[in-house]
Amino acid sequence: MAESPLLEVHELVKHFSLGGGLLKKPHLWVKAINGVSFKVRRGESFGIVGESGCGKTTLGRLIIGLIKPSSGRIEFDGHNLSELSNNEMRSVRRRMQIIFQDPYSSLDPRMKVVSIITESMRAARNVSRNNRRDTATGLLKRVGLRPEDLDKYPHEFSGGQRQRIGIARSLCMRPELIVADEPVSALDVSIQAQVINLMEELKEDFNFSYIFISHDLSVVNHVCNRIAVMYLGSIVELAPNNNFAIEPRHPYTRALLAAVPHPDPHKRDKPSPMEGDVSSPIDLPSGCTFHPRCQYTFDKCKKANPPLLQVAPDHYVACWLNQGRGVQDS
Repeated sequence: MAESPLLEVHELVKHFSLGGGLLKKPHLWVKAINGVSFKVRRGESFGIVGESGCGKTTLGRLIIGLIKPSSGRIEFDGHNLSELSNNEMRSVRRRMQIIFQDPYSSLDPRMKVVSIITESMRAARNVSRNNRRDTATGLLKRVGLRPEDLDKYPHEFSGGQRQRIGIARSLCMRPELIVADEPVSALDVSIQAQVINLMEELKEDFNFSYIFISHDLSVVNHVCNRIAVMYLGSIVELAPNNNFAIEPRHPYTRALLAAVPHPDPHKRDKPSPMEGDVSSPIDLPSGCTFHPRCQYTFDKCKKANPPLLQVAPDHYVACWLNQGRGVQDS
């Protein structure tokens, strides 16, 4: 019998209202997330990748419970999060943590490192002060910092060191799922590889699942077992990481891969052409949301939104070209 997934997302939708007021109904909606569904297996690194504004950060915050969905369902370890009481949700929150993108704004400048790391333990109210400090000391060592750093403030650290503190904070309650929201995008290139390698080591040591959010497909492909590609609030392709390197199916995925720089000029792919700019999430195109920029567009793409269907083992694509016509190489 197959093991049940740790996280299941079913037809998740999140629309933000624009305009209106206390007595006025909103007349415009930002359609940030539009019917997203996927599963995260236990012990898996699951990547979410896409351009800025595609909804990937909003999706991560919905999963962790920082914002509420407009519709749809999120199940964690078999529990529908929308049906849990406050006390039940408090218990589940300890098993789900987040690493924020900006290591400067995500740490309270008025708190010492020991308080930042153990804040969730204090909220649990069942751990003594000495035990909290011992836990913080061990985590700080594990992420490459010193025990004497516990009594310092965030402004005394570099960006890479601050992100290590954020990682230590996310591990304090021994979570089963960590949402990492572009955890290295704000760091220098020389530091990014160190933090990525640290996160991979911690995953093995602490045995949790990652949702790794990034705009960099090469980073996600290196870190994650499976990858979901998002465009304008929808998943357009979902597959194991090796499938993306061998046979990407969606035209948008192919364009993202072609845009990744290669150190050898003789091995650089010719970028796949994409016309125009990303459409507004306030006024989504009819049919497939990618069709205004796609070189393969035909009539059906403009009229009907393609479902996410399986095209190979564990490989799903939302594209009419892959559901009967097949993408032709340029």
